[in-house]
Amino acid sequence: MDDDNVWRHEYAIETSATAATIWSIFRDVPGWKNWNAGIEQIDIDGPFAAGTWFTMKPPGEEALRSQLVEVRENACFVDETRVGDLAILVAHRIESVGPARTRVVYAVDARGPQASEIGPAVASDFPEVLASLAKLAEAKSAGK
Repeated sequence: MDDDNVWRHEYAIETSATAATIWSIFRDVPGWKNWNAGIEQIDIDGPFAAGTWFTMKPPGEEALRSQLVEVRENACFVDETRVGDLAILVAHRIESVGPARTRVVYAVDARGPQASEIGPAVASDFPEVLASLAKLAEAKSAGK
C-alpha cells in the first residue's frame, strides 16, 4: 500500500469525569446524537457488544453501517465502517491519567483507497465531539 492508502491520527481530551460516567454515555448509543453534532440519526441492532451493527446518518449524508469490533467495559470500544474497499476503524479509549483525571482518546485508522482524504474528513469534528462529550460527562458526574 502506498501512503495514500493509510491514514492514522489520534485526538484526546482530559476530563474530571470518571471512566464509568464516560462509559455510560458511550453505551447509550441512541443518545450519541445529543452530544455529537455529526449524527442526525443512529440505531443499534442489538447490545453494546462486539459483533453488533449500528447505522449512523450524518446530517445531509447517506447513512453508514458500522460494526462494534471490540468492546471492553470502562476502557475501550472500536467500531469499523467499510465503504467499498476502504475500512475506517475508530478506537474510543478511556485512560486514567491520575487522581480524578481521565483522558478520552479517539484514534482513527483508515485503510484503503482514498484513506488520506476520507480519514481527515471523518475525523474533522472529533475535537468538537470530544469537547461535547467531556462537558456532558462532567455535568453527569456533578449530578446535574
